Amino acid sequence: MKIPAPLALPDSGALKLNPLRQRLAALCFVAFAAIATTPIAHADALARGTAAYARGDYNRAARELEPLAQRGNPRALALLGFLYENGFGEPQAYVAAANLYAQAAMQGDTFAQARLGLLHDKGYGVPQNFVLAYKWLNLAAAHTSGRQRDYYARLRDAVRSKMSNDEIDEGQRLAQYWAPVGPR
Repeated sequence: MKIPAPLALPDSGALKLNPLRQRLAALCFVAFAAIATTPIAHADALARGTAAYARGDYNRAARELEPLAQRGNPRALALLGFLYENGFGEPQAYVAAANLYAQAAMQGDTFAQARLGLLHDKGYGVPQNFVLAYKWLNLAAAHTSGRQRDYYARLRDAVRSKMSNDEIDEGQRLAQYWAPVGPR
């Protein structure tokens, strides 16, 4: 997949976000990057991308993450997807976010699995599909621990409340037989 062009740096004050949404998004982004374990060379680029994001320099964050994403680094794919999903730097690009999340999710990145599940739940960038939403959220919950696991499980259960028993069974079956694949 071709990675979308770099995000444009917004004019000063051009990107106005709800302060609570911005704090929550920043916390999610920084927490995910902080718990990631990567080789040293990639860790520096991930750290630089995360730091740029925290400063609000979304253009720089994308520039740091794109080379890693192009090489198939699942964390970089997921974090770049987060930038596109939330419109940090330019208008939201749900299709690009879904593609980036899918590449990272297939490699076992739990953050990307959860985000992809949420996109399937809402039909943003992908067709709305509760079975796939359940599958990805179930995988994310199953492969994390603590508060993160509880959060992903609550999201999965919210999707489950919209599903029939047959759909739940199908989502569980898909998650049960899923196995991660390496970078493309």
